[in-house]
Amino acid sequence: MTANIQLDDNGRLKHLLTLEGLSKPLILRILDQAAAFADATQGRDKKLGHLRGRTVINLFFEASTRTRTTFELAAQRLSADVLNLQVAASSTSKGETLFDTLKTLEAMQADMFVIRHDASGAAHFFAQHAAPGVAILNAGDGRHAHPTQGLLDMYTIRQAKGDFSKLTVAIVGDIVHSRVARSDIHALRTLGAREIRVVAPPTLVPAGIEQMGAKVFHSLDAGLDGADVVILLRLQKERMLGAFLPSLGEFHRDFGLTRARIRQLKPDAIIMHPGPINRGVEIEGDVAYGERSLILQQVSHGIAVRMAVMAMILAPEDAGRAKATKRRAA
Repeated sequence: MTANIQLDDNGRLKHLLTLEGLSKPLILRILDQAAAFADATQGRDKKLGHLRGRTVINLFFEASTRTRTTFELAAQRLSADVLNLQVAASSTSKGETLFDTLKTLEAMQADMFVIRHDASGAAHFFAQHAAPGVAILNAGDGRHAHPTQGLLDMYTIRQAKGDFSKLTVAIVGDIVHSRVARSDIHALRTLGAREIRVVAPPTLVPAGIEQMGAKVFHSLDAGLDGADVVILLRLQKERMLGAFLPSLGEFHRDFGLTRARIRQLKPDAIIMHPGPINRGVEIEGDVAYGERSLILQQVSHGIAVRMAVMAMILAPEDAGRAKATKRRAA
C-alpha cells in the first residue's frame, strides 16, 4: 500500500493536502480539537500559546481574502508569527518556478506554508519538495481539494446534526469546478453519511463522480427531496471558459435556492455555502441569511478548525491542552 505523504510514521498529521485517505478517527480528532479551541477562545482573551516561536507563511497564488484572513487569525490566536504573501503579484510573475519560490521562502526558516494555488496538485508538489520538518497546509489547489473547508463543513454539520449516519446531504451547483465539493464528498463518505447527492445540470457534473460515492441528480426538486443538509456551491464564472450554461438567469431558475424552494425542505434541514455568494444566482439573499442558514457559522467555525489543524501538525503534544495552554499564554 502506498504511504500517505500527509502522515508521519506514527500516523500523525505532518501535512494536510487532502481529506482523501484520512481515517474517520483522525478526522473526528480534528473536529474534537476544533471544538476545544472554539470553547477556549470564547472570551475576550483569544490568544493561546501553542505555536509561540513558530512562523507560518500564507502563500497565496490565488486571491482569497476570506480564506487567507481565517488562516491568519488561526495562526495568530495560537501565537505564531505570520507572514502573508500574495505571490501572484511577486516572483512567479517574473518567471520563478514553484520549486524556486519554495526554496527561497524556506530560507526564511518558516515552520509551515499555507498554500493556495490554481493548479491541482500544487500543494502535493510543495510537500514532496519541502525541507524535513516544514509543513504544508493546502488552502485550495485547482479543482482538486480544499481540505480545511471540508473539515469546517463537517464541523458545522456535526454541531447542528450530530450523527452523520442518519444524514442525506445534497451538494448543489458548480460541481465540476469545485474543490470544496470533492473535499466534502470524501469527508462525508469517511464519516458515514447515509446518502451523498450532487445536484447540477449535466455540464457541471464531472465524469466519475459516482465512483466517489455520490448520487447524481439533474433536478433540484428531486435532489432536495428528503435532504437534511443542503450545501450550495458558488458558480465559478472565472473558471468557465466554455459554454457550461445558457445564462445565469436560467441557472437560478432551475438550480437556485429560493424562498419557494426552501418550503419544500424538511423542517429541520440546514443550508450551507462556502462563500463568497453570488446573490440571485445560486441562492436568494433572504435565504442566505435566513433562520435555516449556517453560512455565517461556517466562517466562524473555520478559525477553530484551522487552529486545530495547525496545532495538530506543529504542536501535537500540546494540541489537546487548549485551556491549560491559554493560562500559560496570558
